[in-house]
Amino acid sequence: MASSMKSLFSDHSRYVESFRRFLNNSTEHQCMQQFMDEKLPGMIARIGDTKSEIKILSIGGGAGEIDLHILSKVQAQYPGVSINTEVVEPSAEQITKYKELVAKTSNLKNIKFTWHKETSSEYQNRMMEKKELQKWDFIHMIQMLYYVKDIPATLKFFHSLLATRAKILITVVSGTSGWDKLWKKYGSHLPREDLCQYVTSSDLMQMLDKLRIKYECYDLLSTMDISDCLIDGNENGDLLWDFLTETCNFSTTAPPDLKAEIMKDLQKPEFSVKKEGKVLFNNSLSFIVVEA
Repeated sequence: MASSMKSLFSDHSRYVESFRRFLNNSTEHQCMQQFMDEKLPGMIARIGDTKSEIKILSIGGGAGEIDLHILSKVQAQYPGVSINTEVVEPSAEQITKYKELVAKTSNLKNIKFTWHKETSSEYQNRMMEKKELQKWDFIHMIQMLYYVKDIPATLKFFHSLLATRAKILITVVSGTSGWDKLWKKYGSHLPREDLCQYVTSSDLMQMLDKLRIKYECYDLLSTMDISDCLIDGNENGDLLWDFLTETCNFSTTAPPDLKAEIMKDLQKPEFSVKKEGKVLFNNSLSFIVVEA
């Protein structure tokens, strides 16, 4: 590995920008919204039965767009019922954006929000110190398990917090996605930080099976337009390269032969499809629904 290659997480503002470019160039959020529209209502159909208040825990709630979409589905299922939402999110910047989004969104009057600026493991440790564990009707962990050190312990802990008929929704990249192939082949050539680990739905399902936790898994196709990555010196492409490889300034610091090899692979059918002159990376997502 070239010594000049640095993890993307070492430069927060560059990471935030590369993530923004990823969202702009992919169908990530559209794919999540499709799941929320088509599958979520059936999934939450009974979580609030006979309850005067529905308790929802968001782990890694980010800037809140997906959270509010989820909450609108719970409201539609249980009109007028009070919803108590707690959000665990380590980034102060994201919490500020989340609060701004809540402030300008109507129809949230029966929802109470509490934000905790902490990681899921900090939340877990804080809860473990209490005598009595708070139970939840719905917990969601969207695209955040990559940032957890001990995933099986995390799954076991949050599963223990489920009330009767409660569910956990976990979203991670699918084992059939291009990410799986990219990480397996090139993970050892890229700068790694303890902060992030390569995990797909295939890994998670094995962990859940070992823990004997019941779940269902749904896969939805999502793509990321990486055409700009093939244009030398393209700013958007360079930021997408950073996101793909989790490397800061990958285009300028990576050994040229490594970049050339990855670029060649990214255009192969097991990574991407070519459509209307675009190269679309397989960003398929898995939605794992865990039962109490």
